[in-house]
Amino acid sequence: MGDLLKGKRGLVMGVANERSIAWGIARAMADQGAELAFSYQGEAFGKRVEPLAASVGSDFLVDVDVTDDASLDAAFGAIAERWGRLDFVIHAVAFSNKDELTGRFMNTSRANFGRSLEISCYSLIEVARRAHPLMAAQDGSGGGSIITLTYGGSNRVTPFYNVMGVAKAALESSVRYLANDLGPDNIRVNAISPGPMKTLAGAAIGGARKTFRHTEANAPLRANATLDAIGGTAVWLTSDWGACTTGEIVMVDGGYHVLGMPQSENL
Repeated sequence: MGDLLKGKRGLVMGVANERSIAWGIARAMADQGAELAFSYQGEAFGKRVEPLAASVGSDFLVDVDVTDDASLDAAFGAIAERWGRLDFVIHAVAFSNKDELTGRFMNTSRANFGRSLEISCYSLIEVARRAHPLMAAQDGSGGGSIITLTYGGSNRVTPFYNVMGVAKAALESSVRYLANDLGPDNIRVNAISPGPMKTLAGAAIGGARKTFRHTEANAPLRANATLDAIGGTAVWLTSDWGACTTGEIVMVDGGYHVLGMPQSENL
């Protein structure tokens, strides 16, 4: 146990199970003394999240549908009532119809394009808007950290990623604009970009196993990201050590993003 986040309270959105990136972040934050609330969507996910939350000493769960304004208002209202303020938010929310993550990108349907962008990108804006008054303070003592999750398919064509690449590109741009909007209130906004992960969301992407093996074999560190590494990065960004970092896309991918080609032995 450490105390880098002692006294800080935050909302973690997007935990699906114990292999979720959001859970790796939550566990690392709890280990550093943070007090956590968790969001979930629907009863089935609530049953999965409840024992995980309990394992880090949290009984604060809120049911949230990020496409519904009333649901978001109720969740942040509950946080305001119980805590009065908020120090950080972990936004690990994304969605696309997995049937459209295969084939050609140009065949993306209008409906799935809109829904993917709404849930995977616009939801961050809605969350930031509601977190802002709970992080800001009129006397200048406020401040906070908002972290979202992205992926390298946002700026380089990645097989089977399709519309999610466009959604993540929009998300990364939103991080920069939100960082500028909220900076005067000492609220930092950043994204963490892991490499491929063996998660429930990752498994929905076609060719996930091949992608995982390829990046592991070719990344400079010859390794994919771990939940511990991602969690540690989130702790740094949220703690006072990250006080001057905002608007960044922090790569946690074993260095894979620096490559122009595979390693020579894999050509």
